[in-house]
Amino acid sequence: MKELRIGIDVGGTNTDVAVVDQDGDVLAWRKAPTSPDVFEGIRAALVGVLSEVDGTAVGQVMLGTTHPVNAIIRRSGLGRVALLRIGAPATLAVPPFAEWPEDLVDVVRGPVEIVRGGHDVDGRVFVPLDGEAVTKFAELCRDVDGVAVVAMNSPINADHELKAVAILRGVLGEDAMITASHEVSGIGLLERENSAILNSALVDVARTVRDGLTGALADHGITAEMFFTQNDGTLMTADEAVRRPVMTIGSGPTNSMRGAAYLSGVDNAIVMDVGGTSTDVGLFVDGFPRESALAVEVGGVRTNYRMADLISVGIGGGTIVGSTSPPQVGPDSVGYRITEDALVFGGNTLTLSDISVASRRAQFGDPSLVGLTDDSVEEVLAHVDEQFGILADRIKTSRGELPLIAVGGGAHLIPDAIPGVSKVIRHDLSPVANAVGAAIAEASGTVDRVYSYDEHGREKCLNEARKAATAEAVRAGADPNQVRITRISEIPMTYVPGGSVRVAVKAVGQVLRSAAVRRPHTESRRIC
Repeated sequence: MKELRIGIDVGGTNTDVAVVDQDGDVLAWRKAPTSPDVFEGIRAALVGVLSEVDGTAVGQVMLGTTHPVNAIIRRSGLGRVALLRIGAPATLAVPPFAEWPEDLVDVVRGPVEIVRGGHDVDGRVFVPLDGEAVTKFAELCRDVDGVAVVAMNSPINADHELKAVAILRGVLGEDAMITASHEVSGIGLLERENSAILNSALVDVARTVRDGLTGALADHGITAEMFFTQNDGTLMTADEAVRRPVMTIGSGPTNSMRGAAYLSGVDNAIVMDVGGTSTDVGLFVDGFPRESALAVEVGGVRTNYRMADLISVGIGGGTIVGSTSPPQVGPDSVGYRITEDALVFGGNTLTLSDISVASRRAQFGDPSLVGLTDDSVEEVLAHVDEQFGILADRIKTSRGELPLIAVGGGAHLIPDAIPGVSKVIRHDLSPVANAVGAAIAEASGTVDRVYSYDEHGREKCLNEARKAATAEAVRAGADPNQVRITRISEIPMTYVPGGSVRVAVKAVGQVLRSAAVRRPHTESRRIC
C-alpha cells in the first residue's frame, strides 16, 4: 500500500522535503537551495529523500509554496481580470480597485461593471439582480484571463453571485475562470472583492505550480495524490488549489507552526521560524496557528483571508551585516547564495550565519574565515537577541511566560534564554519543520456566516454551520469519518434585527487515503 507522505515547502532560500510514514514518523528529510527554477530545488531535494525510501510507496504529496504571494509582490505571471460588482446603487460611493497600487492595477485590471442587485445583512433581497446587465457585461469578458464576481452580503446569501456566475458561464463557457467572492473570503465587501480579484489573477500561477510539481514527481516515478497547504495550516486538493489559489498564499509560516507543534508535542507556544532571509514569529493555540483578527495586506492590497497572526522581520541566516558601527543588520540577504557568499564558506559577504558560527552558536563552515574580534561578534549578537526578545513579547497576548519553539534553517541564531519565555525548545528536525508540517497536515473547512437565532433557534443554526464546515472539509479532501469541529465562535450583531449572530466554524479531518475528492454542487447560501 502507498502509506508514505511527502511534505514539501518551497522557501525563498531553501526547499525542504520530509517523508512521513502512516504512524507520523519522519523517515527521511533534505534541504536544497531554492534556485531561480524552483522545481529544480524540488527535484534536488527529492533525489536525497528517495535514496532512503521507496518512491512507489508514496501515496500523497503536500506542497507549501511561495509562488502565489511572490507573483503578487513581483507583479509577474498574473492574469487580467474582469470585475462584476453586484451592489448598485448602494456601493457606488467606493469604486473597485480603490487604494490598489497603480503598478498592480495596470497588470490585473480588465473590464469593470457595477450592476443592480445584492442582499441586506439579514439575507433578504436588497435590490433585484439586473440579469440583462450581467449578460451585457459577459460580452466584454471574452479576452480576459478570469472574472471576479462580488455581491453585497454574499456570505449571508450568495444567490445573486451564483445567478451571475451561471449567466457568465452561459456566455463564456463552462471552463471560464470565474471566482465567486463568497467562496474565497468572508464578510466585508471591499476586502472580499479584492480577494476575488487576486484569486482569478493567480489561477495560471497555481496551474503552473500544480503541473510543475506533477512533472517533478513523474521524473522520479511517483504517482500520488497532490495537496497544497492553506493559509491556516491545513490542506486542499491540488485541483481545488487551482480554483482557489489565494487560500495558499500564507502557507509557508503556518507549515512551520504546525510542524513545530507536532515535533515538540506542545499545544500552546510561540514559534520563531528563522529562514535564510527573514524570521516569522507566530503563536499556536491547541496545535493550530492563531488567526489574525485584522485585515491582511498582500502586495499592497487589503484582504480578509484567514491568515495566521504573524510578525515578520528581515533577520535570517543569510542576512547581510554591514561594516558600520553600530553594524547595520539587514534587511538585505544573500538568500540561497549563502553557501557561496558567506565568509565561512569562502565568500566575501559578512552574514548573520558567520556571526553565529564565530560565536559557536552554530557549527558549519570554517570559523577562522570570519576574522572578527569577539567584541564585534558580541555587538551584533546583542542587537539580534534584543530583536528576538521584542518579537516574542509582541506576539504574546498576556504577561505570562510561554515556551518558544525555534525552527528553520537559521534557528541557531535564537539564544537559549529570552525574557518572557519559559524555555526555548529545539528539535533535531527543526530545520525542516515546515516540510514536516506540510506532511502531517489535515484537510479543513470553514464557514463564516450570519444566522438569525430569534427566527430559527441557536442550536439549529449551529448545527447547520457545523454541517456546512464539515462538507467543506470533505471537499478539501478530509475523510468524512474523521472530521471534527475544532473552533466555533459566535459574535452577536447588535445593529442587525432578528437576533443575528455571526458564526464561524472550523472543521478538520485526516486526509482520505487514495480516494478521489469530489466537489459537490454549490448551493445558495441563505440565512439559517
